[in-house]
Amino acid sequence: MNVQTKPNDLAAFWMPFSANRQFKKAPRLFVGAERMHYITDDGRRVLDGTSGLWCVNAGHCRPKIVEAIQKQAATLDFAGTFQMGHTRAFECATRLTSIAPEGFDHVFFTNSGSESVETALKMALAYHRVKGNASKVRLIGRERGYHGVNFGGTAVGGIANNRKMFGSHVAGVDHLRHTHDLARNAYSRGVPEHGAELADDLERLVALHDASTIAAVIVEPVACSTGVLIPPKGYLQRLQAICAKHDILLIADEVITAFGRLGTAFGSDYFGISPDIITTAKGVTNGTIPMGAVFVKSKIHDAFMTGPEWVIDFFHGYTYSGHPMACAASIGTLDTYQDEGLLTRASELATYWEERVHALRGLPHIIDIRNIGLVGAIEFDPVPGEPTKRAYDRFVKAFEHNLLVRQTGDIIALSPPLIISKSEIDELFDTLTMVLKTTN
Repeated sequence: MNVQTKPNDLAAFWMPFSANRQFKKAPRLFVGAERMHYITDDGRRVLDGTSGLWCVNAGHCRPKIVEAIQKQAATLDFAGTFQMGHTRAFECATRLTSIAPEGFDHVFFTNSGSESVETALKMALAYHRVKGNASKVRLIGRERGYHGVNFGGTAVGGIANNRKMFGSHVAGVDHLRHTHDLARNAYSRGVPEHGAELADDLERLVALHDASTIAAVIVEPVACSTGVLIPPKGYLQRLQAICAKHDILLIADEVITAFGRLGTAFGSDYFGISPDIITTAKGVTNGTIPMGAVFVKSKIHDAFMTGPEWVIDFFHGYTYSGHPMACAASIGTLDTYQDEGLLTRASELATYWEERVHALRGLPHIIDIRNIGLVGAIEFDPVPGEPTKRAYDRFVKAFEHNLLVRQTGDIIALSPPLIISKSEIDELFDTLTMVLKTTN
């Protein structure tokens, strides 16, 4: 593998969600990757404990995906999908709906999870309008939720640091209580027992705003970006029932939980719910080409298919919606998932993974451990007066010992590629155990 030299200047790139000054004093640079590992600029192999950024579900540089992208680049580099089309987009959409939960027969392509969320929110508002319920304009998110960084997603999101610098966001948004309950659910294995009643908080918001004003509720089946907050048993089913009762659309934000992360094709399958709209991205192309896909039921899609046939039915979309390269990458990704059984592999590893992550209990400063599918989280008590420092220091030290983990707040999150072996799970946790024992 050719290893590139270190760039001469790091100043030009303003890095996203990063401590830029600290990073540029001691940069952590990758120049290559294969399967379960990144390769650094100094030649080290770093075990990927985070699937890149929750997205490289099939591992890095997989042959079928690489070949699909290369072929497409040489065949059809770009074709728009406004009043035109190309075969890859239709093939990709059909392949995606074939693995979607029952009833999700239509896909709208975007370029990211953030755009998928914006699209879903606009769909919900427009759906009620075309159905004659124009007063349904309010959107409900959840505290500690993450729905991307565009204005709509930031508004319905509930992570304080993502919101506080950006003014009043989008009007007409409210939030459910989050489900994190350390007092009752600390060290739960899998789905916590306590807290289904927290879904009833939606009834409080209905009483406050009136159901006639509420268009949609958006929640992640598992709130991963905020630290792997797993919904209590029965919570999502209860939330779905309340939404149905009041003609409120339920949007499941599955940008992370879709494509095998929990051991099922979609997180909605895992929890046995049937939302109205599902947002995805990340694993749809294994992270290789930016792409998102919004899945909708026929009742949503068909509501727009009225009026003269020559009139645009939904005034929304992106230049790169259904980009040929992205569609090829997605098809190659779906082939890889199918060939290697990756959409269900997390279910085969889940018990072993659970035992290894919970074996960390009792190490210094840990106050909770959580797991579901092939996802784990270790929460620490904060350093007094220095929130996030405890987890950040452990993230940096893990990297120094050739392990990539994800730091969010005072939580270390884990979500390795679905191709991980049991011996690599052991390597991951052996390294992490050493880091947790030896870091102040």
